[in-house]
Amino acid sequence: MTAVSEETSRGARAPRGAWDEAADWYDQLVGDEGSEYHRHVVFPRTLRLLEAGAGQRVLDVACGQGAFCRLLHQQGVQATGIDASEKLIRAARRRNEGLACAEGGPAPPQYVVADVRRPLRLTNAVFDAAVCILAVQNIDGPADMFRAVAQVLRGGGRFVVVMTHPCFRSPGYSSWGWDETARVQYRRVDRYMSLRKEPIFTHPGRKTGQYTWTYHRPLQWYFKALREAGLVVDALEEWTSHKQSTSGPRAAAENAARREIPLFLALRAVKRLPPAS
Repeated sequence: MTAVSEETSRGARAPRGAWDEAADWYDQLVGDEGSEYHRHVVFPRTLRLLEAGAGQRVLDVACGQGAFCRLLHQQGVQATGIDASEKLIRAARRRNEGLACAEGGPAPPQYVVADVRRPLRLTNAVFDAAVCILAVQNIDGPADMFRAVAQVLRGGGRFVVVMTHPCFRSPGYSSWGWDETARVQYRRVDRYMSLRKEPIFTHPGRKTGQYTWTYHRPLQWYFKALREAGLVVDALEEWTSHKQSTSGPRAAAENAARREIPLFLALRAVKRLPPAS
């Protein structure tokens, strides 16, 4: 799912690095139901953490082309998606076409082009819960996004943030290694505490020059920013890959590494209730 790039946040359309330029590629990658990781790991576990029941209203922040919103709709949830990319919002609306609506069920998901870091001006903007799935690491200034989300959540409302695990997935500064003596696959991490940003090329190997930004922040940064926005973390989960190696001399070690070194981190934060009068 996409978000506001640094260039776009300053008001100028970036000729490179903007999510609009990666929209067609991303839409094809995710499709109607999400990518492989979405379907097998991220979406089902996010639904469980979110605890959104039929009839509730959920905001999907940096919704991309709406795959999770459509899943929420299937659960009887009224979903609203916001994203900075006009092209991805158009793709989300297009994929709404033909969406089945049960009698008495929720209306199809609504989609809005918006800067997720600024106060959200949405019709009837009070939500029971919100999500930000695999996008917070692409947002320049997520502390502002946390505050904007907190403003539209009801008291006690839940906010689930899913990201690539910052302890083990740091573009340019983490990688897999192989210990030939111990026959162990391990994860090497060269930097962790430093705040930084790195370009991520959207078409690896094709040399199109298109890229988006990823921002690395340590765990303590996220906890502090959520707390300052009035959101208290009440759950943390670390999710491993579902994939399995079935052949090759390193298959057992690869599978052990997948089980032990998580790919994703999920935080659930709850909006603090106002003090009783």
